[in-house]
Amino acid sequence: MFKRLLRDGFSALKWVLCGVGALALLLAGLLKAPLVPPPELQSISAARGTVDLSSLPAVERFQARDGTWLGFRHYAASAPATGRAAIVVHGSSGSSGGTIHALSQALAARGVETFAVDMRGHGTSGTRGDIVYVGQLEDDLADFVAVLRKTVPSAPLTLIGHSAGGGFALRVAGSPIQNLFARTVLLAPYLGYDAPSTRPSSGGWARADIPRILGLLALRKLGVTCCEGLPVLAFAVPPNSEKTLVPTYTDRLMRNFAVHGDFRLDVAAATKPLTIICGADDELMFADKYAEAVRGAAVPVDVRLLDGINHMGIVAAPKAVSLVAEDVATRGMAGS
Repeated sequence: MFKRLLRDGFSALKWVLCGVGALALLLAGLLKAPLVPPPELQSISAARGTVDLSSLPAVERFQARDGTWLGFRHYAASAPATGRAAIVVHGSSGSSGGTIHALSQALAARGVETFAVDMRGHGTSGTRGDIVYVGQLEDDLADFVAVLRKTVPSAPLTLIGHSAGGGFALRVAGSPIQNLFARTVLLAPYLGYDAPSTRPSSGGWARADIPRILGLLALRKLGVTCCEGLPVLAFAVPPNSEKTLVPTYTDRLMRNFAVHGDFRLDVAAATKPLTIICGADDELMFADKYAEAVRGAAVPVDVRLLDGINHMGIVAAPKAVSLVAEDVATRGMAGS
């Protein structure tokens, strides 16, 4: 009897040690290989140079529930007020002080009280390229809405997101805080790596460390979350641009600044009108696939393509920003 117990004990210990060894090897693999960024994507960089930032409003700050001060820019309506307000969310790597300035300014010129945010992990908000937990971005957004309601207490609020910010806006549209917004407008939204609208590697804009992502997924299934602050996604930003752009995302930021896994779940959970506007010449997305992607949604989804407009042009080109701003300022809130 004693010998059997001893034998069983050694067998269990062997498997425990094997598990510990496998875990150690997995952790070593996660930590070993550096994330290599893709080469600069010239079409994205060129678009930034077309936007006049001389009229950029100063950064203001609000305090999130964890005590962190986060940045935003307020564009007061400069035309007869429409009684509407909008929050503009930048794309991956960006900030409120980048290319979306052109759109934010156009919205204000149409009488829409506009607030462009630096999402946590970007611009002037928090630790660049990282957040503390998945779901923190939704918490921050809810905190920001509570703050701006002191300025615009009853104005119908439109959430506008570009690229990855569009994916996040869709995430919000299908989340418990969706009722904070009357409508959501998605501009060339990134719906996930496996969405029919996404080009391989997002057209050269992003490079994911797939082995590290899979390793972290395996660890989460084991209840281990120690390494979610590792970088897993790199962007094709210009060299030496770290002061203005975010070159990499950690695992937790990548997962939060996006849709909930399968974008179809967010579309199905949305109860307010959705609009998708994309340039027909988008080099990161298959623009003609958006209609297919949202077919069968329970809410109205209006999909519009603009000829001659690329990925950054949707928030920077005069033709595009004029159309988007007019749409937000005038379209009925009850449906798309």
